[in-house]
Amino acid sequence: MKIGVISDTHDRLPTFARAVSMFRRLGVGAVFHAGDYVAPFAAQLIAPDKLSVPLHCIYGNNDGERTGLKTVLPNIVDGPLVTSIGGKTIAMHHFIDWFDAETLASADVVISGHNHTASVEMRDGKLLLNPGECCGWVNDRCTCAVLDLDAVSAEIIEVHD
Repeated sequence: MKIGVISDTHDRLPTFARAVSMFRRLGVGAVFHAGDYVAPFAAQLIAPDKLSVPLHCIYGNNDGERTGLKTVLPNIVDGPLVTSIGGKTIAMHHFIDWFDAETLASADVVISGHNHTASVEMRDGKLLLNPGECCGWVNDRCTCAVLDLDAVSAEIIEVHD
């Protein structure tokens, strides 16, 4: 199963919309957003009525309008979010340093964002994935990721038309 992973969209609607379109074209079976949508109008792009796949989402440190975000994304939670899909345990938090040791130990895949730096790393038998910044504000590089749960691997992809 392939999963779309995105973070740090920061209200940049054009790149956020392109990433969601890419996920549709790639046929992902779910989408994980690791926070920092910023405003509810941006979160509308992945509202449950707009996606045809399950959405797993958490707040980031720049998501101040939490009541509005909760209205658009009813399943949004404070991290960490821990769920099982395809026989794999996925843990997601906005910042890798916010995980506790027990949550990290229980996960097969660890998703984070926050630092706007895309990375894929195997460490202690776990896949650590940061999809980078979809907004492109900090690194001038708009990225997201596709996680392959069957292979327990991920690919960082450039967001483009």
